[in-house]
Amino acid sequence: MLDWWYQAQLWFGVLAGLLLVLMGLVGRKPSGFSLALVAGSEFGLLMQLIASLTLVALGQRAAIDTWEFFGYLIVAIMVPVGAAIWALVERNRWSTVVMGAGVLTVAVMLVRMHQIWTGDIVSFS
Repeated sequence: MLDWWYQAQLWFGVLAGLLLVLMGLVGRKPSGFSLALVAGSEFGLLMQLIASLTLVALGQRAAIDTWEFFGYLIVAIMVPVGAAIWALVERNRWSTVVMGAGVLTVAVMLVRMHQIWTGDIVSFS
């Protein structure tokens, strides 16, 4: 996992997710712009998949569990797709909120993937 790409994805995910939720709460239906934000999240995940596969092929491994890392990554790739399909099928303001929740879910999953890859687990006890 590339740290700089993770940071870029995380910031984009949080900002795009909050913007989508706000847009939905003020009544905006899904649009090309909102779908582009979800597509940006998906693009980041696909690039992360390519980078991570390349790193593993070159001999790097996740500090905790490489299989678990890729499990999270594959599921994270499915989340924006599902949210976008929902938005295209049911075009109302709540679909925009769902897309925002999907992008925010990806941001949370990215944090967990970073923990698995680096072994940096934050303990609050």
